[in-house]
Amino acid sequence: MARRLRPVELDFVESAPLRLVFAAEVSAPPKVVYAALADDVAGWSRWFTGVARSAATQGGAGREVRLTGGTRFTETVLAAEPDAHYAYRVDTTNAPGLRALLEDWRLTPASGGTRLRWTFAADGPAPFRALLTLARPGLGHAFRQSARALDRRLTRS
Repeated sequence: MARRLRPVELDFVESAPLRLVFAAEVSAPPKVVYAALADDVAGWSRWFTGVARSAATQGGAGREVRLTGGTRFTETVLAAEPDAHYAYRVDTTNAPGLRALLEDWRLTPASGGTRLRWTFAADGPAPFRALLTLARPGLGHAFRQSARALDRRLTRS
């Protein structure tokens, strides 16, 4: 059953009780990477580990995401700055323990490609935050795998 989370804004990325930050480089330029993040939301399932289905909603102002384990999210896009910044907050989810979640993607030019930084900013009860902290290595591994898959996908295009 979906529950509504606390609506947070972009500043939550700095003030969240739990912040997990991951970075990787891809060979495509920021313009191409941004298009994969913001314009091809349905394509996330082809490169982001764990995403089974994703779709843009509300003319691109929202997203619906389903993970392979059945977790579902409805999201609101908070930042859509071409070639530089894409961020969204989770509005509703069936994931237990979560009180607020914002994901922030920053893109910067780097040695012929793009440096991609993903910040996972969350709030929940202390046991939930502890569990996510323990899951950090796994999330980092999934992010690196996803960045490599995105790089391969964009290189083929």
